[in-house]
Amino acid sequence: MTVLKRALDVAVAGVVLLAGLPVLALAALAILLEDGRPVTYTQPRAGQGGRVFTVFKFRTMRVHDVPAHHMPQVRGGDPLVTRTGAILRRLKIDELPQVLNVLRGDMTLVGPRPTLPEQVREYDAFARRRLEARPGMTGWAQVNGGTELPWRDRILLDVWYVDHASLWLDLRILARTVGVVLRGERVRTGPLEEARLHADGAGRRG
Repeated sequence: MTVLKRALDVAVAGVVLLAGLPVLALAALAILLEDGRPVTYTQPRAGQGGRVFTVFKFRTMRVHDVPAHHMPQVRGGDPLVTRTGAILRRLKIDELPQVLNVLRGDMTLVGPRPTLPEQVREYDAFARRRLEARPGMTGWAQVNGGTELPWRDRILLDVWYVDHASLWLDLRILARTVGVVLRGERVRTGPLEEARLHADGAGRRG
């Protein structure tokens, strides 16, 4: 599965990068016109096994000096988020530069979202299980509620994914991601309950 997953990553990320060039260019121009430079930003994130890498994103917030690990969950209505940034976040376009991370091998198309190293240092043994997989541009948590879910529920969904990962599941998640982009994030109680039962059955290590 690892070879097939990597082949899918490279093929899809390459197509998205080439086909999405006009979108990337328009997004960069919109950010530049509204709020100036820089149009992108980089940030250290924890990858598989806790290895730190640099993630690429479009800048959606005004330049500020608040450390990322001190900020609560940022939503589109946050005063720091620009008007362009709110649109990019809603359509997930701000994450598109991460196809470069996928091509580099830092990330995969589907997996737990990468978090800050400061957050990883606070993980318990159960939460650290999400580091067993390479981080993804989208994931099981993202198509079942995403930022509408509390952090602990996202961890439950991520660990469920780690224990059930397959190419077929990845294809399902990619298909559902299209729906999230079109309709927005919605909490799906069925997968969340299944993830809770799975965690209880596994003894919730740690």
